[in-house]
This record gives sequence, structure tokens and C-alpha cells, in this order.
Amino acid sequence: MAMKTEHKVYIAAALLAALAGATYFVLKGDSRASAAREQPAASGSGAAAAPSALPKLKVTKDDIAAITRFEVKNKEKGDVALQKKGTKKEGDKDVDEWALTAPLTAPANAANVKSMLDSLDKLELTEAVTSRADSYDKYDLGDDKAVHFVAYKGDEKFLDLYFGKQGTRGRLLRVGAEDGAFIVKGYSEFQLKRDLKSWRETKIWKFEADNAIAVEVENKHGLFSFSKNDDKWSQSFKKRDDKGKLADKPLDKWEKFKGDKVKDMVRAMQTLNAEDFGAEGADTGLDDAVTNGGVVRIKLKDDAGTHTLKVGKPSKGESRYVVAEGGDGTVFVLGSWAGKWATADQKSFEDDGKPPAGGPPGGPPGGPPHVEDDDEGPPDEEP
Repeated sequence: MAMKTEHKVYIAAALLAALAGATYFVLKGDSRASAAREQPAASGSGAAAAPSALPKLKVTKDDIAAITRFEVKNKEKGDVALQKKGTKKEGDKDVDEWALTAPLTAPANAANVKSMLDSLDKLELTEAVTSRADSYDKYDLGDDKAVHFVAYKGDEKFLDLYFGKQGTRGRLLRVGAEDGAFIVKGYSEFQLKRDLKSWRETKIWKFEADNAIAVEVENKHGLFSFSKNDDKWSQSFKKRDDKGKLADKPLDKWEKFKGDKVKDMVRAMQTLNAEDFGAEGADTGLDDAVTNGGVVRIKLKDDAGTHTLKVGKPSKGESRYVVAEGGDGTVFVLGSWAGKWATADQKSFEDDGKPPAGGPPGGPPGGPPHVEDDDEGPPDEEP
């Protein structure tokens, strides 16, 4: 007997409902299985942490103040280790003193160290990328490419961080011996990825120009002596002959002498910052500075002492090797703006029709401007 049309419709509707129900339960089962796979492994199971787990990373200002030493390992810029040596007074403030302990022993640039440490409280983990340790090379988190930062509070390891590739979602990070790669916000590549020169103290000396009361410049041209009275500079110049012998008496007359040139020199010398450091074994010429460059002596009022700078041979271009007497013996490379005064001749202190110099183009007297730029450039790729 033929089936009625309405019966066929009912049977088709029932079949569709059954198929929909079966599909729902299959999908629900897959979803539960997937969620189970994403859950952290049970304690003690030995399995890797799931991507949903974020390690604790919170650095406070008190934590930063308690850091006593740190290491930065980076194959591109070189490995360094620094240690806090104590504090010193600068004006009415206590300033931490730091020193490099590797790859050499030298005073550290306290301002750069402070800037880097102060940036640590900006670090924040925002999401997990993977729990797999075998993906580290993909994200530049392996020992050969990562910037590895370790900080200590006394003997206690406080931070152990590996910074890797930059992506559109942020910087990749792994934490100590824990498996997993994470996105971290607040990382400054400029602060941690410095070369050795940037970690070293570049300041040679600093004084107030108005406090200078006497200046001497001794070089192959002769001996210049200047003294200040009521802000006016007077001169005395003993010239050398062709054989390098210094005259017994100064010149009787020096009609073209201009005291403002001495002011220019003092302003250029008041804040000396090195642009580099002398390499070990370099031919500095400092053993005979008078012949190879010159010696500058600046006496300060109120028995504040005398600053003496020996200037040797050129290092590169017009920059020269220098060393400050009474310092730790560090050989610096000084730019020509200040260094040229050690090699000055008689005409350098004469009226040339030019206005007094106010400082080197684009920066403060004594050295290049210190500019910090946290711009890391465009993101490389999405992790």
C-alpha cells in the first residue's frame, strides 16, 4: 500500500532531528576533549604547563632598590656583569655606585644602570604562546639568540628572564627554567641590549666654568699661562724654539690676545664626557703628552683643586686619547671640541673676528649629547 505524502514528511523531519542531535553530541564531546587537553597537567605529573598558565612577573620599586648585581648575556653586544658598590652624595641626593665586574673591571655608567633598572617595573606578562620548549628557536628564545637577564638580591636569584623575538602582539619571553613562551609588555630593547661602552662610565670630570681661576696649556708650541681677575683673563706665553726648547721668559707683548678665547676653552673643558675608550695596547702617546698632544691644567677657586688632563695621539679622526691625573688611569677617547685646546697654538687665543663659542653644535660642552631612544622599530612578525 502506498505511503501517504504526509507520512513521508513526518519521517524525513524525524531523521533530520536525529542527525542534528547526533552532530551536537559529537561536537560537544570534541570540545570537552579539547578543553581537557588545554588544562594544566596535574601536580607531579612531569608534563609541561599548558599555554593558559602565566608565571608570576611583578617587579616593584622596592625590588629594584634591593638588586645588588645583575648579568646581561647577549651574543650580539657581548656579555656583561655589574655589581652595586655603595652610594655617594650628589648634591643632596644619595646615588648608587655601580661597577663592571666582567668582561673587565671599571666604573659603570650609573645613569644608564639606573635607567635600565627603573624600566623593570614596566614588565608585564599578558598571554601564553606555547608550553613547548622545542619552539624556542622559532621565537629567538634559545641561548644563542635571546637576551638573557639575571638579577640578584644578595645571593638570591631574583629574576631570570630570556627575551626573544618582537612580534605584533609583543615581545616573546621565557622565564628561568620553566617551559613555555609568553608575551611580555614593557620591554625596552635599548635598555638591556647595550654594548660594553654604554655600560661604562664616560664622565671624565665636571666643574663650574665660573670657578676656574687659572689655566695652563703645555704643548709643542710652548707654555700658555692664564689667570683670571674680576672675570678678565690675563696671559703669559713662553714659546718653544725649533728644537723644542722652552724660552726662559714669556713674550713681552701679545697684542692680539683675546681673553674670551680662554673663556671658550674653559666652557669646552668644564664637562668632559668620553666618546670611547682606549683599546688595550693602543699607541696612545700619553707617555709624552706634551710632544704628542698637550697637557691642560685648570685650577679652581676656594682650594677646590686642579684638574689636569693629558692629551695624547689621535685615536680616530680628530679625537684623541686622554687620561685624567688623579683618576683610576682609564684611557678615554675625547672628541675634538674639547681636546683641540690641548694642542692650541698662539693664534688659538687671538682675536679671529668670530663671536665667543657657546658650545658644540647639537650638544653640551665637553662631549656628544646623551640621547636615549626606546624606539625598537617595526614589529618583525606575529608570534
